[in-house]
Amino acid sequence: MGFGSYDESEQRDVEADFDEEDAVQSSETEHRGTIEFENGASNDELLDRLKEIKDEE
Repeated sequence: MGFGSYDESEQRDVEADFDEEDAVQSSETEHRGTIEFENGASNDELLDRLKEIKDEE
């Protein structure tokens, strides 16, 4: 069978045996705060670097 082919006979039935209490509650993983990222390069520098990368391909 080739790459990407689909054959139902290869699929397995998997039983998910878990309680709702075992599930991750979204409120437990909620992010509170801010994220700031500064890479130190200007937009022109980044665009120039992107052009260099594309030219290398």
